Amino acid sequence: MNVVADTNIFLAVALDESEKDAIIQLTSEANAVSPEILLYEVGNALTAMLKRKQLTLKEALLAFEIISAIPVRLVSADIRHAVKLAAEYNIYAYDAYFLQCALYLSCPLLTLDKRMKQVANDLKIEVLE
Repeated sequence: MNVVADTNIFLAVALDESEKDAIIQLTSEANAVSPEILLYEVGNALTAMLKRKQLTLKEALLAFEIISAIPVRLVSADIRHAVKLAAEYNIYAYDAYFLQCALYLSCPLLTLDKRMKQVANDLKIEVLE
């Protein structure tokens, strides 16, 4: 089974957050899929954590290495469709890319973002929890 995994899923695993074990259990029999922006978004999130002094540079680089080693199929997002979703649901395009991929691929979504879960439910996208 394919699962569209949000950036926060990869970060939770790499940063050993409390959700890590549940994420690993949910995805143990799945193939992770994400829009090709994934690593750029990871980089942005890690630098934001650096700026807030939540991580050291060494920790951020280690997290990036861990995430880079996780097998994930990166797919192109339909930006036009994602922008329409973003406008309709008043969300960021970055979130809409993941939702659009889940719609296009008819895959469940795995995210820790409450708003994305709400929108996914409205779009009839299965949300793994």
